[in-house]
Amino acid sequence: MDTTAPRRYLLINPNTNPLTTQRLQEVLQPQVPPGVQLLVQTARFGAPYIACEASHAVAAHACLDAWTTHRGSPDQPLDGVLIGCFGDPGLFALREVSGSPVTGLAEASFIRAAALGPFAIVTGGERWKPMLQRLANGLGYGNQLRHIETVAPTGAALQADPDMAIQCLSQACQNAAQHGVASIILGGAGLAGYARLLQAHCDLPLIDSAQAGWEVLLQQQAPAAPTSHDGFFAPWVGLPPAFSQVPAKGDD
Repeated sequence: MDTTAPRRYLLINPNTNPLTTQRLQEVLQPQVPPGVQLLVQTARFGAPYIACEASHAVAAHACLDAWTTHRGSPDQPLDGVLIGCFGDPGLFALREVSGSPVTGLAEASFIRAAALGPFAIVTGGERWKPMLQRLANGLGYGNQLRHIETVAPTGAALQADPDMAIQCLSQACQNAAQHGVASIILGGAGLAGYARLLQAHCDLPLIDSAQAGWEVLLQQQAPAAPTSHDGFFAPWVGLPPAFSQVPAKGDD
């Protein structure tokens, strides 16, 4: 491993909308410290916006696909992977196969919010409510997640109309604040950067899920001499060649 090379982190946008990738990059790139390289990849296939169980399932596959292509070499492996979706598709699979730290916008936001006490979520898309509750339960934050306030417009629609987004999300944050919480997560890759704009409209701390994801990932820096290796536990049939090029887990 080349210790003089910059630390390399991969940000995967699990949907196929390049505007979401651009939004994430615009918000996070100014926070990239010296000696760190942020690689950004948009999903090669799937939905332009993840808004249901099916699109979420396909997005998990798309995350694995992006990782197999951009995971680096033994001499210059990735130092971390950030799933750029507030729903973390593929989180557990990527964490299993990657020799580097992996987190997602939702998990990282839960970590940040839980440090302050009970929290709420504000996000776009009504189908996200049971999906996010399940994820919070699976990650051990179910008891601290007290409320999920979904707004009718999807994250993509909110991203496309900033004025509407400010008005809609401001009211949603005020509603969420009535549920005995200490902070509110503004969840969604398309909503990256909005927490700062909305903070004046809410008395509780607002957590930007994209910024939380990047901050938490940086704190989970890979050791100088990793003890684990990238790898799958099963061979593949019919998938892109990059999947087969990943060695079996535990191989040198």
